[in-house]
Amino acid sequence: MLLTADIGNTNITLGLFDNDKYINEFRLASDRDLSKEEYEVLLKSLFKDYKIDGCVIASVVEELNIKFKAAVDNIFGIESVFVTHDINLNIKIALNNPIEVGADRIANAVAASKLYKGAVIVIDFGTATSFDIVNSKHEFLGGVIAPGINTQMKCLKNSTSKLPKIDVSISPNAIGHNTTEAILSGVIRGTACMVEGLVAQCEKELEEKVVIVATGGYCGLIANYLKRPFDEVNPILTLQGLKYIYEMNAKSKCHSEFFQSI
Repeated sequence: MLLTADIGNTNITLGLFDNDKYINEFRLASDRDLSKEEYEVLLKSLFKDYKIDGCVIASVVEELNIKFKAAVDNIFGIESVFVTHDINLNIKIALNNPIEVGADRIANAVAASKLYKGAVIVIDFGTATSFDIVNSKHEFLGGVIAPGINTQMKCLKNSTSKLPKIDVSISPNAIGHNTTEAILSGVIRGTACMVEGLVAQCEKELEEKVVIVATGGYCGLIANYLKRPFDEVNPILTLQGLKYIYEMNAKSKCHSEFFQSI
């Protein structure tokens, strides 16, 4: 079985594939303080019932790269693959500085290019809300990065003296009749307005109709406030992209060369 690992700023999402079948998903906190040995204990516990034959890792948390890879390789007796901009992706990364782009965004772009026809905007609702844009020529052009929903909530709580900490939920009204409603309107409805406005602007710059694909935990919530709905909600898009990248690079030495440089 193939283990796909998406190491984000908040969580490590672990997806398990048996050939083309998606088997299961697990989550760990992206805890920079855990040791390699502690990650080994967690991995042993989670995957005791599975035979892992390979692993592909997308990480935006450099502090975790070495110890997480070492834990995976040691537990399963494999050589895991890191996602970078310069391995085989079957798309062109048409950014000014490709080395800057996050591995998770590369995985989104690869999956979008493979799974959908024409130009695609992937909107990923995570710690950040990101747009990953692929045109009909299979070029990853870049996109948009904005604060995610929980990031906005935390910022309001931590940067003000009177605003309370609240849970993410449905925004009942655009006009908030109390502080909680006002925050929910600003964050939830505000994010929806941002999504619609930026999709329209990006589509205009692309000069072609786009397929809008949403992924990430809050896409279902935001969908309630959109005039133009998402064309598809794909909660495992990033993990699918990692699977495709692994299949293209499993026999390559690129991942070993990259690991030696981190």
